Amino acid sequence: KTHLLFRGKYDKKREEVTAGTPAFLPSMPNETPMNRLGLARWLGSKKHPLTARVAVNREWQRLFGIGIVKTTEEFGAQGDWPSHPKLLDWLAVHFMNSGWNTKALLKFIVTSATYRQSSSATPELLVRDQANLLLARGPRHRLDAEIVRDNALAVSGLLVEKIGGPSVFPYHPKGLWQELNNRPNYSRTYKQDKGEKLYRRSLYTYWKRTVPPPSMATFDAPEREFCLVRRSRTNTPLQAFVMLHDPQFVEAARHLAERMMSASDNPDGCIEHGFRLATSRLPNNKEKVVLHQLFRERLLFYRKDKKAAKAVLSVGESIRKVNLSEPEQAAWTTVARALLNLSETISKN
Repeated sequence: KTHLLFRGKYDKKREEVTAGTPAFLPSMPNETPMNRLGLARWLGSKKHPLTARVAVNREWQRLFGIGIVKTTEEFGAQGDWPSHPKLLDWLAVHFMNSGWNTKALLKFIVTSATYRQSSSATPELLVRDQANLLLARGPRHRLDAEIVRDNALAVSGLLVEKIGGPSVFPYHPKGLWQELNNRPNYSRTYKQDKGEKLYRRSLYTYWKRTVPPPSMATFDAPEREFCLVRRSRTNTPLQAFVMLHDPQFVEAARHLAERMMSASDNPDGCIEHGFRLATSRLPNNKEKVVLHQLFRERLLFYRKDKKAAKAVLSVGESIRKVNLSEPEQAAWTTVARALLNLSETISKN
């Protein structure tokens, strides 16, 4: 039995207390057992006013960058009012009637006319609705940290789409675990994986709570020392630094360069293929000129400094195609690094 304790003193028991639900929510039915099973049934009941709304709002936030209720973590008196209350209610009912099918909900939203709008904004729209609360345009926001990495691997052709299995240990700064540990005799080291484990989706990356993967932390991945319902979304110079110099992204750029070179024998064709892989569209003439100039400049540089070309092409554990010209591949790798670092590449448009 559990009792209220007078001033917290364990030997000063007062009245007995039992499990219950918050007073502002519907009470549990009399026939429901007062245990975890009963709590699960109560939460999953169609009569519960919050569960479906909160779940739908989370998925909306995932797709649009901001929830119908902006304060995803707070549906109470201190939270924001929903921008479209009837839409939230309708989606919640639709979600429950589908058998709480999250995949069906996501498919329903992404195939809607609202989601499929262009993310381009006119000056008039920016004045009237800068935060896009009225949904007059499609969503545009930076991808989450894990998806930024997975996207680069997918564009390069390195991503391993295997499902399930134990955690993996991709590239990580050497000695970081020891450097950030306060115990002098701490001997545990980060043992980097080999082979396909380096290219598994970020979902499977091993996560040490006190030392999260630095590249993901730079893109606002939470440290997991506490629960976080809504991530912050920043844009900093460090993020560009990670995209340009982190071994995972440099290696991805090298493989993207190989895909570009194998697609065409002329620079324009290579640029078009790489640009389309990264952004899902073809480059315009101005973009072609800029990338073509970057390629020519780096090609001249790497022809003069072949050691630098070898250094770029040696990043990563994967084997490069030896039949390709080193200076040319290094130059295309630089172009690929620029493509992976584009705002369009790391943003939902």
